[in-house]
Amino acid sequence: MSHSDTHLHHHEEHLQSSDFITDVVIGMSDGLTVPFALAAGLSGAVSSSDLVVTAGIAEIVAGSIAMGLGGYLAGRTEADHYQSELKREYDEVERVPEREKQEVRDVFAEYGLSLDLQNAIADELAKDKKKWVDFMMRFELDLSEPDPNRATKSALTIGLSYVAGGFLPLLPYFFVESPIDGLMWSSVATLICLFVFGYFKSKITGQPPVSGAFKVMLIGAAAAAAAFSIAKYTV
Repeated sequence: MSHSDTHLHHHEEHLQSSDFITDVVIGMSDGLTVPFALAAGLSGAVSSSDLVVTAGIAEIVAGSIAMGLGGYLAGRTEADHYQSELKREYDEVERVPEREKQEVRDVFAEYGLSLDLQNAIADELAKDKKKWVDFMMRFELDLSEPDPNRATKSALTIGLSYVAGGFLPLLPYFFVESPIDGLMWSSVATLICLFVFGYFKSKITGQPPVSGAFKVMLIGAAAAAAAFSIAKYTV
């Protein structure tokens, strides 16, 4: 394997790994928040932890399917968009090759290359239509070919992560009779987990990790408190 092949393979693995981590964090953070709020609301309205567990499991199943489907559709949309743009680029290098060559020159003009070099590179790329189109996809449109299995992988990763996240706030209710006791232990465990996942989620999205972690934790706490208060004082 050549150095360039090794670099591309490493780059592709890095992108796939980043996608996987993003899907895990999205699934688990939402899985923590929604079932936590539901369990908190039910804790203020019912007298049996069994009811909280039953409703919580039902929500986790429904939520994981919905989240997984959302991930699948997002992955399919990305793949369809790439294929649409790829078809358009192939069409344009056939119909208006001089305009496409000028777009190649424009890319390298931004890097300060001389006009002679711009022309030489554009002429050389034009000899291989596939490489020419690939260059335009990457440098003009900033699009890389998505993993063909991305949609399915994303659906499974987000859905399963939602299930894993959802069971964390629900777990204490399996071991206590009183929903209020379950809520107390669930709150401690869930808020810690929300802080951790908020931290990593913020790092992935380029936000300040500590403030982002507190933000995610406070959102989860506010949702649970609102649900508990509404259920407690309206039922």
